[in-house]
Amino acid sequence: VQLVESGGGSVQAGGSLRLSCVASGSTFSLYRMGWFRQAPGKEREFVAAIRWSSDNRVYADSVKGRFTISRDKAKNTVYLQMNGLGPEGTSVYYCAGGEYGGPAAGPLNYTSWGQGTQVTVSS
Repeated sequence: VQLVESGGGSVQAGGSLRLSCVASGSTFSLYRMGWFRQAPGKEREFVAAIRWSSDNRVYADSVKGRFTISRDKAKNTVYLQMNGLGPEGTSVYYCAGGEYGGPAAGPLNYTSWGQGTQVTVSS
């Protein structure tokens, strides 16, 4: 599965952005799609995930109530709506696709990764 993210950019604190990730290739094998982010000098961290078939969603505590993950199966696209962004949201955001189960927050449970899209939040 190939993944391509878009929608990153610069926004002021308190603002919103919507990221998109288009999947191509063997999308029939997808079990779950997720979003991770990585700030400079920090480890990659889980943001949110969605089961491809059931629409079940999981969020990191740090983004609950502010971020929403969704998917459009007809378009093979997953979205991340980010509201109330703070400076801690400045990161490269990565889309990931997993073909198997396991904890949604574990990056090793994802087999496909996009190239990342930069989000910069200014205070």
